[in-house]
Amino acid sequence: MTQKDITFVADFLTEHFNEAPELYNRKGKYFNVERVGQYLKDEDDDLVSPPNTEGNQWFNFLKNSTHLKESPLLFPYYPEKSLHFVKRQMEGVIDQCLQKPADVIGKSVHQAVCMSLYKISKSEDSTPQLFKLPFLWNDKTSNIHYVLFTMLENSIYKIHILRRHTDTSRSVSNGILAVEFGNFLNNSINESSDSRCYSCLDAHFYDDETVTVVLKESVEQEGKERVLAQLPLS
Repeated sequence: MTQKDITFVADFLTEHFNEAPELYNRKGKYFNVERVGQYLKDEDDDLVSPPNTEGNQWFNFLKNSTHLKESPLLFPYYPEKSLHFVKRQMEGVIDQCLQKPADVIGKSVHQAVCMSLYKISKSEDSTPQLFKLPFLWNDKTSNIHYVLFTMLENSIYKIHILRRHTDTSRSVSNGILAVEFGNFLNNSINESSDSRCYSCLDAHFYDDETVTVVLKESVEQEGKERVLAQLPLS
């Protein structure tokens, strides 16, 4: 330990563990508790040394504000309680606020369509992650939901686009389709068809009419090329 550490500990002991002969006849401890630790105790008892809020700008502001003093929007302050107590109180309020929306939303959600994307062998111990990069987009002009995603393994060169009408009773043409990148970015006719194949790293909607994709060269070599491309939905 450095001399600074020793001085710090000595000052701490001097401040909080002074002998107090006038308290010897009382039950319990004869020194001040450490004022930080009392806030961290997971119990509902009042603090032994509650904070002094005199001169606190926030409390003075609330006290002098007619509208904020009794506002239900402000979380109540418990100067005599620990942080654990306040945390439990806040969690209870939040749970109560979220329960009604959860019930309403939960009862309003229903399955509109079921679409099989792939099948796996039942003998496999762990299910492989074949579904990747799901990105949602809502075209408010045409009232259509879009989902962009890629499938791993045999479909790494494709990006899939799923379209659904916001009115579940209506359908749209080409509800699901795939765009294949492959080797369409070859710069020269001299390059072989397998030399420069691209797969999709990421894909997002740029706007209602355009999809932005990040492609990478699939050849296993240093300095693999990355391409940022924008594709019109049409």
